[in-house]
Amino acid sequence: MPADLTPSTTPGLSVRLRSDWFKAIFRADLIRHHTLIALVQHWGDADAREDVINQLDALAEAVASPREGELDALTEAVEDAAAMDSAEIEIRLADALRLRDELDAVISKLTRFNPQRLTAVATRPERRTA
Repeated sequence: MPADLTPSTTPGLSVRLRSDWFKAIFRADLIRHHTLIALVQHWGDADAREDVINQLDALAEAVASPREGELDALTEAVEDAAAMDSAEIEIRLADALRLRDELDAVISKLTRFNPQRLTAVATRPERRTA
């Protein structure tokens, strides 16, 4: 694996450049953590557990040969069965500022080499400040 060109002080909540410099990768481990907790939160209730298991089984079958839109619908069914909330986390100001800096570093590279380069990308001095 090539060296990370945009290292983060907090890798579990970070933005980095993909090795080919054509896309960015956003990492938010806390979302996965909350998802797993939500998935098993009602595990003690036999009916809820059975419903989640049935929906996971249906999703597992579809992964082998998915039809268009099927995985999204089945993923939603698992989320509904497990009574999951939206996949979102709160971010402190310090993390928001750090993420902005990481994004700025990634964006400068994405717009430099990406064939789909944006014609007008605001630079830091042009950005409106709070």
